[in-house]
Parts: sequence; C-alpha cells; structure tokens
Amino acid sequence: MTGFEGLSCSAAAEEVPLPGSATRITGWLCVEQPGAWGRDVIGDEVLGPAITPELAARTKAAHVRPTLIRRPGRNEFTGVRTVLIASSRPEGSWCERFEISDLRELLDIDLHLLNGPPPGIGATVTDPLVLVCAHGKRDQCCARLGRPIAASLAAAHPNRVWECSHTGGHRFAPAVIVLPTGLTYGRLDEDSAHAMLAAADKGEVSLTGFRGRSCYTPVEQVAEVAVRQRLADASYTLTTPLTGETATTDVDAGIDDLTVTPAPDRPELSTDPATFAGSAEVSHRDGRRWLVTARALAYAPRQASCGAAPKPATAVVADEIRRLP
Repeated sequence: MTGFEGLSCSAAAEEVPLPGSATRITGWLCVEQPGAWGRDVIGDEVLGPAITPELAARTKAAHVRPTLIRRPGRNEFTGVRTVLIASSRPEGSWCERFEISDLRELLDIDLHLLNGPPPGIGATVTDPLVLVCAHGKRDQCCARLGRPIAASLAAAHPNRVWECSHTGGHRFAPAVIVLPTGLTYGRLDEDSAHAMLAAADKGEVSLTGFRGRSCYTPVEQVAEVAVRQRLADASYTLTTPLTGETATTDVDAGIDDLTVTPAPDRPELSTDPATFAGSAEVSHRDGRRWLVTARALAYAPRQASCGAAPKPATAVVADEIRRLP
C-alpha cells in the first residue's frame, strides 16, 4: 500500500514541485487532427500508416516533437488542416502557420530548419499561442482538467488556443504550453490560465504554475524559476546618473531578459552533496548574474499516470542562489 490508491495521477502528485518538470523540446510540428486520437501519436499511426513511419524517422532525426492539435469543442473536419511549426530557443523563438489538404505535404518540410531562424514556410505568428493537453487516451487527467481550461481560454481568444496531444507531465494537469517560447505550466485554474496568457502578451512570465521553459534541462529550468521568483519578491533602488534622483523599482524580468547556461558541477556548494543535482548560471540582460545549485528530492512511490503501477517520484529543487559579481 502506498497511500495513493484510488487517486488520479494529478492528485497523487500534489506535493511534487512543478519547477524543472517541463519536457525538453525546442522544435515543434503541430498538425491539426480533429476527432479522436489514439494513445500514441506515432505508435498508433494516428496520421495514417502511409506517412507515420517516415514522419517518425524525420521528427526523431531533427529533434522535433510531433504534436496533434484541434480546436476546443466539436468541430467538423473541412479537409484542410492547420500546421504550426515552431522553435522554442532561448532567444529568437518563432512560430509559423500554414495549411495543408494532404498529409503527405508534411514530408515536404525540412524539419531541420526548425533548429534555425524562421524559414518562411508559413505566415509568421505574432501573438503567443496556447497548447492545452487534452489527450484523454493518454491520461484521464489531461482530458478532465485540460479541456475546461482550453474552452475558457478559447472563448476569450478563439484563434489562439488549441487542445493538443501528450506533452509530458500529465500528473501536473492541466498541462499548458505557450508557443513559441516554450513556457510550460501545470495545475492552472481558469483565472491563472488567463493571467498566464495576459502576461505572455506583455512579454512577461506568470510564475503561477510555471514548470519551466522547454529549451532548458531540469536543473536549468529550476534555476530560471528560482531567480524569477527572487526578482518578483524583491525591489531595489535606482539612481539616475544625471540627476542623482533615486526611486525604488521592481526587478522582475521579461521572457527574454534571462538566459540560463550550465555551470561546472561543484557539489561542495550544495547543502547536501549527496543529493547534488547540478548547477546553472542565470544572466539578466542588464548584466546581473546568479549561480543556482540544485538538489534532487525523492518522494514515496506513486502513479505517474492514472491506473499505472506506483513508481518512485523525484524532483529537482533549488538548493542555493548566489549573486555573482
């Protein structure tokens, strides 16, 4: 007995921290597929046996995530599909949109281009888009918790919200991703979901439910979240050089104001070297820098998916934040 019997995977994971749990993805191929989905986009050949094996090989080679999308609610298939391609790089993220009438057109795309600048294959998407996992065949929590969030966001932003297939981390449902930045969220309610998109529209990062940015490793995600939280909780005094006037201002950071790079492993910096998980350096656009060390936490075994057998649960958490000179 684990104490989690009878619970959904999201309920069993309530105590597991969100930061560091975003699936690492930098390239996205999102294909509109109305109607029901299988459990696995590739394994169940949801897009048909004619192209799925070749598409699987190409997405794997280019390190691109194949993702199914559909508009929230019941929509009749017109025969024309929207395709989104996106690059969630730390700087210079982008998204393009186009339409296809034949799935074989997907094989005309050089997916390696998603690792570079915008290729001009489709129209540039200027507003942030939201993907909400609603993949019920993969996990019940995604459908039960994700679909109401997608519907609420779509009512306010009808052309910017998609239900999507599995993105990783259904135990943190509702699982939400903002494209093209790759900002990944979990455990949102309607209010925090709308606040998240409002922040993204302003080039900011809502910290409620923030799991991390998909371009980073778990340690790097934890480091970014920790520094963003510290900045959000702090203020500092600015002195105007010409006039000498001072004012207290917030030190929050926009989406692209922070960059994260791995730092050399130094277990001696951790409060517990035995659980040291790594370290990362976070740099602000204005020149400030922080060194964040992280440690691994172990939790009692619990189900990672609804109906699955319990497995040990782990999380990476910030251990120490040091301001660098």
